[in-house]
Amino acid sequence: MAAISERYIQRYFEDMHRLKVMDADEYPRVTEHTGAIHELIGQLEAKGYAYAAGGDVYYRVAQFADYGQLSGRSLATMQAGASGRDLAATAKANPADFALWKGAKPGEPAWDSPWGAGRPGWHIECSAMIRARLGATIDIHGGGGDLVFPHHENEIAQSQAANGKPLANYWLHNGMVTVNGEKMSKSLGNFTTIRDLLEGHWAEYPQPVDPMAVRLFVLQGHYRKPLDFTKDAIAAAINSWQTLKAGLLFGDRHGIRLGWSAANLQPSPQEPSPDTPWMERFQAAMDDDLNTPGALAVLFELAKGLQREGNRLVHEGKPQSSPDQLLKQWQTLMHLAQVLGLETQADGDEPEAVGDLDDAAIADLIQQRQTARQQRDFTMADDIRDRLAAVGITVVDKPDGEVRWHRQS
Repeated sequence: MAAISERYIQRYFEDMHRLKVMDADEYPRVTEHTGAIHELIGQLEAKGYAYAAGGDVYYRVAQFADYGQLSGRSLATMQAGASGRDLAATAKANPADFALWKGAKPGEPAWDSPWGAGRPGWHIECSAMIRARLGATIDIHGGGGDLVFPHHENEIAQSQAANGKPLANYWLHNGMVTVNGEKMSKSLGNFTTIRDLLEGHWAEYPQPVDPMAVRLFVLQGHYRKPLDFTKDAIAAAINSWQTLKAGLLFGDRHGIRLGWSAANLQPSPQEPSPDTPWMERFQAAMDDDLNTPGALAVLFELAKGLQREGNRLVHEGKPQSSPDQLLKQWQTLMHLAQVLGLETQADGDEPEAVGDLDDAAIADLIQQRQTARQQRDFTMADDIRDRLAAVGITVVDKPDGEVRWHRQS
C-alpha cells in the first residue's frame, strides 16, 4: 500500500510541476503524526469532549457550544442519519457525534493507540497535523466547498475545544469541478485527469493542451465558482494563452529593433513601480478576494496593446508608442504574469506532443488563424502559422481567400 501511495504522490508532483505550481514548504503525512493524533484525542477526552465506546472514540458535539459556526447549521436542526449511515448500529451517545478514532476491522490497516488498535477518524488528522506543524491558529484554511460541513466544522470543534483558540482566521472554499455542467465522476464516464488533458487523452478534447493554457483556464474563473470543463472552454483558453503569450514574447521579437539593451530583455525584470494604473488595478483585483479574472483583464489589456504595437512595427516600420513606454508595458506584463505563474520562452515553448497533428487538429488551428486575421491580430496569425510549420505543415493562402495546407515531404 505504501508503494502505491508513493507512486501517486510522485505523479501528483510531476503534474503540478508541469503546471508551474510551486512546492509547499511541507507535505505532512498522517502516518507520521499518529502520536500527535493520540495526544489531541487524549486532551479532548480529558476535557469531556470525547468518549470511548464500542472500540471507537467519539467527539461529543453537544459539548461544543459553537458547533455549526462555519456552515451556519444549528445542532438542533441537524437530522440524525442524514448521511445515510446506520446510526442505530453504533455506540454513539448522540447521532451527531463523530469518530475521532475507529477500532480496527479485519482487512483494514491499523495502528496501536491508548484505545486499542485502529485508525484515525477523517477529521482529527487535519487538526493534529495543523497543530503539530503550524500551531494552534493558522491564517488561512482552504478546501473545497463540499468540505464546509461536516469536515471543516468538525476540525473547528476539535481544535478549538482542545486549544482554546480559533483554528483559522480566514476560510477559502473553492467551487467544484464539473464537465459539461455535470459533476465529474467515474460513474458518469466524464472523469479525467490533468495528465490526460495535457497529453491529449481527454475524449472531449483529444489534443495535447499547453500546461499554461490549463493554468490560464483555471485562473479565468473565480476560485469560489464552479469550474466547468468543456471542449469550447478549453479551446477558448488555448486561444487566450496564444494572445497572452504573444505579448510576453514581445521583447524577444521586437526589443532589439526598439533599441532595448540586453539587460532590459532579462526574463525576470525588476518589479515595476506600484503606482502605475496597471499595477494598481491588478493589486485591487487580487485584494478583492483573489479576483483572478479581474487581474487577468489587466494582463490581456497589456498583451493586446503590445500586439498592436508589434503589428505596427512589422507592417508600418514604427510603433505608435515610444520604446521606453513599450518597455515599461512589457516589463509590467512579464512581472504580473510571473505573479500568476504564467510563463513562456522564446524557444521550445510549444507542447512536446504537438508533432503528430491529425487533420481535424490542423483544420482547427487554421480556423483559429483565419479568425485572428479577420480581427487583424496578425501576431497570433503568424504564431499559428509558425506552429504548423514547425511540425511540417505548410499553409498556402490563395488569392480568393481560400486556405490550403499540405504536409511537407
